[in-house]
Amino acid sequence: MIALAFCISANAQITWNMGMNISTNTNGNMHPRIALDRLGNPLVVWGKMSDESVYFSKWNGTMFTTPVKLNPSWMTIATASWQGADIASHGDTVYVVVKRTPETSNTNRIFIFTSFNGGNSFNTPVELAFIADSMSRFPTLTTDATGNPIVAYMKFNSSFMNSRWVVAKSTDYGSTFTTDVKASGWGSSAEVCDCCPGAIVSSGNKSAMLYRDNNKNMRDIWTGISNNNATSFPSGFEVDSNNWMVMSCPSSGPDGVIVGDTLYSTFMSSGSGAYRTYLSKSSISTGVVSSITSLTGTIAGLSQQNYPRIATDGNAMAIVWKQNVSGMAQLPILFTNDITNSLPTLYETVDLDNITNADIAMSNGKLYVVWQDDGSNTVKYRSGTYTPTTGINETNSIRISLYPNPVSSTLTLQSNVDLQKAEINIFNLMGKSVVTQYKISNSTRNIAELNNGIYFLQVSVNNRLFTQKFIKK
Repeated sequence: MIALAFCISANAQITWNMGMNISTNTNGNMHPRIALDRLGNPLVVWGKMSDESVYFSKWNGTMFTTPVKLNPSWMTIATASWQGADIASHGDTVYVVVKRTPETSNTNRIFIFTSFNGGNSFNTPVELAFIADSMSRFPTLTTDATGNPIVAYMKFNSSFMNSRWVVAKSTDYGSTFTTDVKASGWGSSAEVCDCCPGAIVSSGNKSAMLYRDNNKNMRDIWTGISNNNATSFPSGFEVDSNNWMVMSCPSSGPDGVIVGDTLYSTFMSSGSGAYRTYLSKSSISTGVVSSITSLTGTIAGLSQQNYPRIATDGNAMAIVWKQNVSGMAQLPILFTNDITNSLPTLYETVDLDNITNADIAMSNGKLYVVWQDDGSNTVKYRSGTYTPTTGINETNSIRISLYPNPVSSTLTLQSNVDLQKAEINIFNLMGKSVVTQYKISNSTRNIAELNNGIYFLQVSVNNRLFTQKFIKK
Protein backbone atom coordinates (compact mmCIF):
# COMPACT_ATOMS: atom_id res chain seq x y z
CA MET A 1 0.00 0.00 0.00
CA ILE A 2 1.16 3.55 -0.77
CA ALA A 3 -0.59 6.18 1.30
CA LEU A 4 -0.22 9.91 1.67
CA ALA A 5 -0.99 11.68 4.91
CA PHE A 6 -0.49 15.25 6.04
CA CYS A 7 0.32 16.63 9.46
CA ILE A 8 -1.87 19.61 8.54
CA SER A 9 -3.24 19.29 5.02
CA ALA A 10 -3.89 23.02 4.61
CA ASN A 11 -0.12 23.60 4.59
CA ALA A 12 0.61 21.07 1.83
CA GLN A 13 2.55 22.53 -1.13
CA ILE A 14 2.96 19.32 -3.15
CA THR A 15 0.36 17.79 -5.45
CA TRP A 16 1.08 14.07 -5.46
CA ASN A 17 0.55 11.48 -8.17
CA MET A 18 -0.30 7.86 -7.54
CA GLY A 19 2.61 5.69 -6.45
CA MET A 20 3.88 2.55 -8.17
CA ASN A 21 6.43 -0.24 -7.98
CA ILE A 22 9.65 0.04 -9.99
CA SER A 23 10.82 -3.50 -9.30
CA THR A 24 9.19 -6.82 -8.56
CA ASN A 25 10.11 -8.80 -5.48
CA THR A 26 12.46 -10.92 -7.61
CA ASN A 27 14.74 -7.99 -8.51
CA GLY A 28 15.68 -6.95 -4.99
CA ASN A 29 15.07 -3.57 -3.37
CA MET A 30 18.19 -2.60 -1.44
CA HIS A 31 19.23 1.04 -1.04
CA PRO A 32 17.57 2.72 -4.09
CA ARG A 33 19.20 5.87 -5.48
CA ILE A 34 17.77 8.28 -8.05
CA ALA A 35 19.03 10.78 -10.66
CA LEU A 36 17.34 12.58 -13.58
CA ASP A 37 18.10 12.70 -17.31
CA ARG A 38 18.13 15.94 -19.34
CA LEU A 39 14.33 15.83 -19.72
CA GLY A 40 13.79 15.31 -15.99
CA ASN A 41 12.95 11.60 -16.27
CA PRO A 42 13.90 9.49 -13.21
CA LEU A 43 16.83 7.05 -13.39
CA VAL A 44 16.98 4.56 -10.51
CA VAL A 45 19.55 2.01 -9.27
CA TRP A 46 19.29 -0.44 -6.39
CA GLY A 47 20.84 -3.67 -5.16
CA LYS A 48 19.82 -7.28 -4.75
CA MET A 49 21.51 -8.86 -1.76
CA SER A 50 20.95 -12.53 -2.57
CA ASP A 51 23.20 -12.50 -5.64
CA GLU A 52 25.10 -9.25 -4.92
CA SER A 53 23.90 -7.46 -8.04
CA VAL A 54 22.85 -3.94 -9.04
CA TYR A 55 19.75 -3.15 -11.12
CA PHE A 56 18.79 -0.10 -13.20
CA SER A 57 15.45 1.17 -14.48
CA LYS A 58 14.36 4.47 -16.08
CA TRP A 59 11.12 6.29 -16.74
CA ASN A 60 10.42 6.19 -20.49
CA GLY A 61 7.62 8.75 -20.47
CA THR A 62 4.79 6.39 -19.55
CA MET A 63 6.29 3.73 -17.29
CA PHE A 64 9.51 2.37 -15.80
CA THR A 65 11.50 0.06 -18.04
CA THR A 66 12.09 -3.58 -17.13
CA PRO A 67 14.94 -3.63 -14.58
CA VAL A 68 18.35 -4.40 -16.13
CA LYS A 69 21.17 -6.06 -14.20
CA LEU A 70 24.28 -3.90 -14.71
CA ASN A 71 27.06 -5.99 -13.20
CA PRO A 72 28.57 -8.69 -15.47
CA SER A 73 28.80 -12.31 -14.36
CA TRP A 74 32.39 -11.93 -13.12
CA MET A 75 31.49 -9.09 -10.74
CA THR A 76 29.51 -9.18 -7.51
CA ILE A 77 28.82 -5.88 -5.78
CA ALA A 78 28.36 -4.74 -2.18
CA THR A 79 24.76 -3.94 -1.32
CA ALA A 80 22.65 -3.71 1.82
CA SER A 81 19.78 -1.62 3.08
CA TRP A 82 22.17 1.08 4.34
CA GLN A 83 24.83 1.09 1.58
CA GLY A 84 25.24 0.18 -2.07
CA ALA A 85 25.53 1.56 -5.60
CA ASP A 86 25.25 5.29 -6.30
CA ILE A 87 24.10 7.17 -9.42
CA ALA A 88 24.68 10.66 -10.86
CA SER A 89 23.80 12.27 -14.17
CA HIS A 90 24.50 15.31 -16.31
CA GLY A 91 22.07 15.64 -19.18
CA ASP A 92 21.94 12.21 -20.81
CA THR A 93 25.34 11.16 -19.42
CA VAL A 94 24.73 8.74 -16.55
CA TYR A 95 27.21 7.21 -14.09
CA VAL A 96 26.70 4.32 -11.68
CA VAL A 97 29.47 3.52 -9.19
CA VAL A 98 29.78 0.23 -7.28
CA LYS A 99 32.14 -1.64 -4.95
CA ARG A 100 33.15 -5.13 -6.03
CA THR A 101 33.03 -7.86 -3.38
CA PRO A 102 34.50 -9.37 -1.33
CA GLU A 103 35.82 -6.10 0.07
CA THR A 104 38.52 -7.87 2.09
CA SER A 105 40.54 -8.19 -1.14
CA ASN A 106 42.58 -5.20 -2.33
CA THR A 107 42.00 -6.33 -5.92
CA ASN A 108 38.23 -5.93 -5.64
CA ARG A 109 38.04 -2.21 -6.19
CA ILE A 110 35.64 0.52 -7.22
CA PHE A 111 34.03 0.34 -10.69
CA ILE A 112 32.00 2.86 -12.67
CA PHE A 113 29.40 2.18 -15.37
CA THR A 114 28.81 4.96 -17.92
CA SER A 115 25.92 5.65 -20.29
CA PHE A 116 25.90 8.39 -22.92
CA ASN A 117 22.29 7.85 -24.00
CA GLY A 118 20.30 8.46 -20.84
CA GLY A 119 20.64 4.90 -19.53
CA ASN A 120 19.43 3.07 -22.65
CA SER A 121 22.75 1.20 -22.59
CA PHE A 122 25.89 1.20 -20.42
CA ASN A 123 29.53 0.78 -21.36
CA THR A 124 31.81 -1.91 -19.93
CA PRO A 125 32.61 -0.99 -16.30
CA VAL A 126 35.85 0.90 -15.69
CA GLU A 127 37.96 0.20 -12.61
CA LEU A 128 39.27 3.14 -10.60
CA ALA A 129 43.01 2.57 -10.38
CA PHE A 130 45.62 3.86 -7.89
CA ILE A 131 44.03 2.15 -4.89
CA ALA A 132 47.27 0.11 -4.61
CA ASP A 133 47.35 -2.20 -1.57
CA SER A 134 44.43 -0.47 0.12
CA MET A 135 40.98 -1.82 0.87
CA SER A 136 38.03 0.27 -0.29
CA ARG A 137 34.28 0.62 0.31
CA PHE A 138 31.26 2.96 0.15
CA PRO A 139 31.67 4.61 -3.29
CA THR A 140 29.60 7.71 -3.95
CA LEU A 141 29.69 10.22 -6.78
CA THR A 142 28.59 13.49 -8.30
CA THR A 143 29.36 15.33 -11.55
CA ASP A 144 31.21 18.57 -12.16
CA ALA A 145 29.89 21.46 -14.26
CA THR A 146 31.11 19.85 -17.49
CA GLY A 147 29.53 16.46 -16.79
CA ASN A 148 32.66 14.61 -15.68
CA PRO A 149 32.33 12.24 -12.71
CA ILE A 150 33.82 12.94 -9.27
CA VAL A 151 34.01 9.73 -7.22
CA ALA A 152 34.60 9.47 -3.47
CA TYR A 153 35.23 6.31 -1.48
CA MET A 154 36.67 5.13 1.80
CA LYS A 155 40.16 3.63 1.91
CA PHE A 156 42.01 1.52 4.48
CA ASN A 157 45.46 0.01 4.62
CA SER A 158 45.90 -3.74 4.18
CA SER A 159 45.09 -4.26 7.89
CA PHE A 160 41.80 -2.31 7.63
CA MET A 161 43.31 0.58 9.59
CA ASN A 162 43.89 4.25 8.69
CA SER A 163 40.32 4.74 7.45
CA ARG A 164 39.93 7.92 5.39
CA TRP A 165 37.83 9.39 2.60
CA VAL A 166 39.46 10.05 -0.75
CA VAL A 167 38.26 11.61 -4.02
CA ALA A 168 39.23 10.79 -7.62
CA LYS A 169 38.02 12.68 -10.69
CA SER A 170 37.85 12.11 -14.43
CA THR A 171 38.39 14.57 -17.26
CA ASP A 172 37.40 12.16 -20.04
CA TYR A 173 33.88 11.21 -18.91
CA GLY A 174 34.76 8.16 -16.87
CA SER A 175 37.38 6.52 -19.10
CA THR A 176 40.26 7.26 -16.71
CA PHE A 177 40.64 8.80 -13.25
CA THR A 178 43.23 10.83 -11.40
CA THR A 179 45.14 9.56 -8.40
CA ASP A 180 42.84 9.98 -5.41
CA VAL A 181 43.37 12.80 -2.91
CA LYS A 182 42.51 12.70 0.78
CA ALA A 183 39.40 14.70 1.71
CA SER A 184 38.91 13.76 5.39
CA GLY A 185 40.91 14.14 8.60
CA TRP A 186 39.79 17.65 9.60
CA GLY A 187 38.83 16.78 13.16
CA SER A 188 41.02 15.78 16.10
CA SER A 189 41.03 12.23 14.77
CA ALA A 190 42.83 11.13 11.62
CA GLU A 191 40.37 8.27 11.17
CA VAL A 192 36.76 8.26 10.04
CA CYS A 193 33.81 6.10 11.07
CA ASP A 194 34.76 3.03 9.03
CA CYS A 195 31.21 1.62 8.88
CA CYS A 196 29.44 4.82 7.76
CA PRO A 197 28.80 5.85 4.13
CA GLY A 198 29.58 9.40 3.02
CA ALA A 199 28.46 11.82 0.31
CA ILE A 200 30.29 13.96 -2.24
CA VAL A 201 28.39 17.03 -3.50
CA SER A 202 29.45 19.64 -6.03
CA SER A 203 28.36 22.97 -7.52
CA GLY A 204 30.53 24.85 -10.01
CA ASN A 205 34.12 24.54 -8.76
CA LYS A 206 33.02 23.89 -5.17
CA SER A 207 32.92 20.37 -3.74
CA ALA A 208 32.15 19.08 -0.24
CA MET A 209 33.06 15.61 1.03
CA LEU A 210 30.63 14.88 3.88
CA TYR A 211 31.55 12.06 6.28
CA ARG A 212 31.16 10.80 9.84
CA ASP A 213 34.30 11.16 11.92
CA ASN A 214 35.52 8.83 14.66
CA ASN A 215 37.35 10.74 17.38
CA LYS A 216 37.70 8.11 20.10
CA ASN A 217 34.10 7.03 19.41
CA MET A 218 32.73 10.56 19.05
CA ARG A 219 31.02 10.20 15.67
CA ASP A 220 29.89 13.60 14.41
CA ILE A 221 29.66 14.81 10.80
CA TRP A 222 32.49 16.74 9.13
CA THR A 223 33.20 17.95 5.62
CA GLY A 224 36.29 18.40 3.48
CA ILE A 225 36.10 21.43 1.18
CA SER A 226 37.48 21.97 -2.33
CA ASN A 227 37.31 25.16 -4.36
CA ASN A 228 39.22 23.81 -7.36
CA ASN A 229 36.81 21.25 -8.81
CA ALA A 230 37.81 18.43 -6.43
CA THR A 231 41.50 18.59 -7.38
CA SER A 232 42.40 18.96 -3.70
CA PHE A 233 40.63 19.40 -0.35
CA PRO A 234 42.84 21.82 1.61
CA SER A 235 40.31 22.66 4.32
CA GLY A 236 37.39 21.26 6.26
CA PHE A 237 35.16 21.82 9.26
CA GLU A 238 32.54 20.21 11.52
CA VAL A 239 28.90 20.61 10.49
CA ASP A 240 27.49 18.66 13.47
CA SER A 241 27.90 19.62 17.14
CA ASN A 242 25.82 16.87 18.76
CA ASN A 243 28.95 15.27 20.33
CA TRP A 244 27.60 11.76 19.79
CA MET A 245 29.62 9.19 21.72
CA VAL A 246 28.87 5.64 20.58
CA MET A 247 30.92 2.44 20.80
CA SER A 248 28.93 0.47 18.22
CA CYS A 249 28.67 1.16 14.49
CA PRO A 250 25.93 3.64 13.42
CA SER A 251 25.99 2.45 9.76
CA SER A 252 24.49 5.78 8.72
CA GLY A 253 26.02 8.70 6.87
CA PRO A 254 25.24 12.27 5.77
CA ASP A 255 23.89 13.84 2.59
CA GLY A 256 24.10 17.42 1.36
CA VAL A 257 23.62 20.06 -1.30
CA ILE A 258 25.43 23.30 -2.17
CA VAL A 259 23.43 26.46 -2.86
CA GLY A 260 25.73 29.39 -3.67
CA ASP A 261 28.20 29.58 -0.78
CA THR A 262 25.92 27.62 1.55
CA LEU A 263 26.36 23.93 2.35
CA TYR A 264 23.20 22.24 3.62
CA SER A 265 24.01 18.95 5.38
CA THR A 266 21.51 16.42 6.69
CA PHE A 267 22.33 13.48 8.93
CA MET A 268 21.24 11.29 11.82
CA SER A 269 22.65 11.61 15.34
CA SER A 270 21.84 10.23 18.76
CA GLY A 271 23.85 12.82 20.66
CA SER A 272 20.65 13.87 22.40
CA GLY A 273 20.05 10.30 23.56
CA ALA A 274 17.52 9.57 20.79
CA TYR A 275 18.06 8.78 17.09
CA ARG A 276 17.00 11.99 15.32
CA THR A 277 17.62 13.62 11.92
CA TYR A 278 19.09 17.11 11.53
CA LEU A 279 19.80 19.85 9.00
CA SER A 280 22.99 21.89 9.25
CA LYS A 281 23.57 25.16 7.37
CA SER A 282 27.13 26.43 6.93
CA SER A 283 29.26 28.77 4.83
CA ILE A 284 31.75 27.08 2.49
CA SER A 285 34.03 30.12 2.31
CA THR A 286 34.27 30.73 6.06
CA GLY A 287 33.56 27.30 7.54
CA VAL A 288 31.08 28.88 9.94
CA VAL A 289 28.00 26.85 10.84
CA SER A 290 25.01 29.17 11.19
CA SER A 291 22.42 26.63 12.36
CA ILE A 292 21.85 22.97 13.24
CA THR A 293 18.18 22.10 13.64
CA SER A 294 16.15 18.96 14.17
CA LEU A 295 13.98 18.10 11.16
CA THR A 296 10.94 17.63 13.38
CA GLY A 297 9.71 18.61 16.78
CA THR A 298 8.17 16.24 19.31
CA ILE A 299 6.13 13.44 17.71
CA ALA A 300 3.91 11.17 19.77
CA GLY A 301 5.14 7.58 19.52
CA LEU A 302 8.41 8.49 17.71
CA SER A 303 11.17 6.04 18.55
CA GLN A 304 13.80 6.55 15.83
CA GLN A 305 14.73 8.57 12.72
CA ASN A 306 17.45 7.72 10.18
CA TYR A 307 18.80 7.88 6.60
CA PRO A 308 17.91 11.47 5.56
CA ARG A 309 18.40 12.48 1.89
CA ILE A 310 18.20 16.00 0.47
CA ALA A 311 17.61 17.60 -2.95
CA THR A 312 17.28 21.11 -4.36
CA ASP A 313 16.17 22.78 -7.57
CA GLY A 314 16.56 26.53 -7.73
CA ASN A 315 15.22 27.87 -4.44
CA ALA A 316 13.18 24.74 -3.70
CA MET A 317 14.43 22.11 -1.24
CA ALA A 318 13.13 18.79 0.08
CA ILE A 319 14.37 16.19 2.59
CA VAL A 320 13.12 12.63 3.05
CA TRP A 321 14.02 10.18 5.81
CA LYS A 322 12.84 7.11 7.67
CA GLN A 323 11.11 7.32 11.03
CA ASN A 324 9.48 4.78 13.33
CA VAL A 325 6.26 6.01 14.91
CA SER A 326 4.17 3.66 17.06
CA GLY A 327 5.78 0.66 15.37
CA MET A 328 5.26 1.98 11.82
CA ALA A 329 8.30 2.68 9.60
CA GLN A 330 7.18 5.88 7.83
CA LEU A 331 8.54 8.01 4.97
CA PRO A 332 8.18 11.73 5.82
CA ILE A 333 9.13 14.68 3.58
CA LEU A 334 9.94 18.30 4.46
CA PHE A 335 9.53 20.69 1.55
CA THR A 336 9.80 24.37 0.77
CA ASN A 337 9.67 26.11 -2.59
CA ASP A 338 11.89 28.88 -1.18
CA ILE A 339 14.74 27.83 1.09
CA THR A 340 15.54 31.50 1.83
CA ASN A 341 12.48 31.31 4.10
CA SER A 342 13.86 28.13 5.75
CA LEU A 343 12.12 24.75 5.98
CA PRO A 344 8.60 24.47 7.44
CA THR A 345 8.02 23.04 10.89
CA LEU A 346 5.44 20.52 9.62
CA TYR A 347 6.11 17.55 7.37
CA GLU A 348 4.01 15.42 5.04
CA THR A 349 4.09 11.61 5.01
CA VAL A 350 4.64 9.96 1.63
CA ASP A 351 4.16 6.39 2.85
CA LEU A 352 3.10 4.95 6.17
CA ASP A 353 4.87 1.63 6.76
CA ASN A 354 7.68 -0.80 5.81
CA ILE A 355 10.15 1.97 4.84
CA THR A 356 13.86 1.23 5.19
CA ASN A 357 15.75 3.65 2.93
CA ALA A 358 14.72 6.39 0.48
CA ASP A 359 16.06 8.97 -1.97
CA ILE A 360 14.76 12.13 -3.66
CA ALA A 361 15.39 14.23 -6.77
CA MET A 362 13.89 17.53 -8.01
CA SER A 363 13.67 19.41 -11.32
CA ASN A 364 11.43 22.03 -12.94
CA GLY A 365 8.60 22.06 -10.42
CA LYS A 366 8.57 18.29 -9.96
CA LEU A 367 9.96 16.03 -7.27
CA TYR A 368 10.54 12.28 -7.33
CA VAL A 369 10.84 9.92 -4.36
CA VAL A 370 12.00 6.29 -4.39
CA TRP A 371 12.18 3.96 -1.42
CA GLN A 372 12.94 0.47 -0.23
CA ASP A 373 9.72 -1.22 0.89
CA ASP A 374 10.43 -4.32 2.95
CA GLY A 375 6.80 -5.34 3.22
CA SER A 376 6.52 -6.09 -0.50
CA ASN A 377 10.31 -6.42 -1.10
CA THR A 378 10.03 -3.90 -3.94
CA VAL A 379 11.39 -0.47 -4.86
CA LYS A 380 8.53 2.01 -4.82
CA TYR A 381 8.19 5.40 -6.51
CA ARG A 382 6.04 8.49 -6.25
CA SER A 383 6.17 11.88 -7.95
CA GLY A 384 4.63 15.23 -7.16
CA THR A 385 4.47 18.77 -8.50
CA TYR A 386 4.89 22.14 -6.85
CA THR A 387 4.92 25.80 -7.86
CA PRO A 388 8.49 27.20 -8.07
CA THR A 389 9.14 30.68 -6.73
CA THR A 390 9.42 33.45 -9.29
CA GLY A 391 12.73 34.48 -7.81
CA ILE A 392 14.60 31.45 -9.15
CA ASN A 393 17.67 32.50 -11.15
CA GLU A 394 17.16 32.19 -14.89
CA THR A 395 20.19 29.91 -15.23
CA ASN A 396 18.37 27.22 -13.26
CA SER A 397 15.79 26.84 -16.04
CA ILE A 398 18.13 26.70 -19.06
CA ARG A 399 17.26 23.91 -21.49
CA ILE A 400 19.31 23.18 -24.60
CA SER A 401 18.71 20.39 -27.10
CA LEU A 402 20.62 19.44 -30.22
CA TYR A 403 19.58 17.53 -33.32
CA PRO A 404 19.90 15.45 -35.37
CA ASN A 405 21.74 12.95 -33.22
CA PRO A 406 23.54 11.04 -34.71
CA VAL A 407 24.61 13.80 -37.10
CA SER A 408 26.59 13.75 -40.34
CA SER A 409 27.30 17.41 -41.10
CA THR A 410 25.16 20.15 -39.49
CA LEU A 411 24.26 20.27 -35.81
CA THR A 412 21.31 22.44 -34.74
CA LEU A 413 20.92 23.87 -31.23
CA GLN A 414 17.57 24.78 -29.71
CA SER A 415 17.16 26.54 -26.35
CA ASN A 416 14.73 28.46 -24.19
CA VAL A 417 17.32 31.25 -23.78
CA ASP A 418 19.19 33.49 -26.24
CA LEU A 419 22.36 31.72 -27.41
CA GLN A 420 23.73 34.69 -29.41
CA LYS A 421 26.31 35.43 -26.70
CA ALA A 422 27.06 31.82 -25.82
CA GLU A 423 30.40 30.06 -26.18
CA ILE A 424 30.54 26.59 -27.72
CA ASN A 425 33.21 23.91 -27.31
CA ILE A 426 33.29 20.37 -28.67
CA PHE A 427 35.41 17.74 -26.91
CA ASN A 428 36.35 14.22 -27.99
CA LEU A 429 36.18 11.19 -25.69
CA MET A 430 39.67 11.94 -24.36
CA GLY A 431 38.52 15.36 -23.15
CA LYS A 432 40.46 17.27 -25.82
CA SER A 433 38.80 20.37 -27.31
CA VAL A 434 38.41 19.97 -31.07
CA VAL A 435 36.14 22.96 -31.77
CA THR A 436 35.86 26.34 -30.02
CA GLN A 437 33.46 29.05 -31.15
CA TYR A 438 32.72 32.33 -29.40
CA LYS A 439 29.41 34.18 -29.66
CA ILE A 440 27.22 31.82 -31.65
CA SER A 441 25.87 33.74 -34.63
CA ASN A 442 23.12 31.26 -35.41
CA SER A 443 21.67 28.01 -34.12
CA THR A 444 23.66 25.68 -36.42
CA ARG A 445 27.25 24.42 -36.44
CA ASN A 446 28.91 22.57 -39.32
CA ILE A 447 30.85 19.58 -37.96
CA ALA A 448 31.56 17.80 -41.25
CA GLU A 449 35.31 18.13 -40.61
CA LEU A 450 35.14 15.96 -37.48
CA ASN A 451 36.05 12.29 -37.66
CA ASN A 452 33.24 9.83 -36.98
CA GLY A 453 32.85 9.06 -33.29
CA ILE A 454 31.43 10.23 -29.95
CA TYR A 455 31.77 13.89 -28.96
CA PHE A 456 30.55 16.22 -26.23
CA LEU A 457 29.09 19.64 -26.99
CA GLN A 458 29.64 22.17 -24.21
CA VAL A 459 27.73 25.48 -24.22
CA SER A 460 28.59 28.28 -21.79
CA VAL A 461 25.69 30.71 -21.35
CA ASN A 462 24.72 33.02 -18.49
CA ASN A 463 27.62 31.72 -16.37
CA ARG A 464 26.34 28.15 -16.61
CA LEU A 465 27.77 25.18 -18.49
CA PHE A 466 25.60 22.74 -20.45
CA THR A 467 27.08 19.51 -21.83
CA GLN A 468 25.43 17.04 -24.22
CA LYS A 469 26.81 13.99 -25.99
CA PHE A 470 26.35 13.52 -29.74
CA ILE A 471 27.52 11.00 -32.33
CA LYS A 472 29.19 12.04 -35.60
CA LYS A 473 28.65 9.48 -38.35
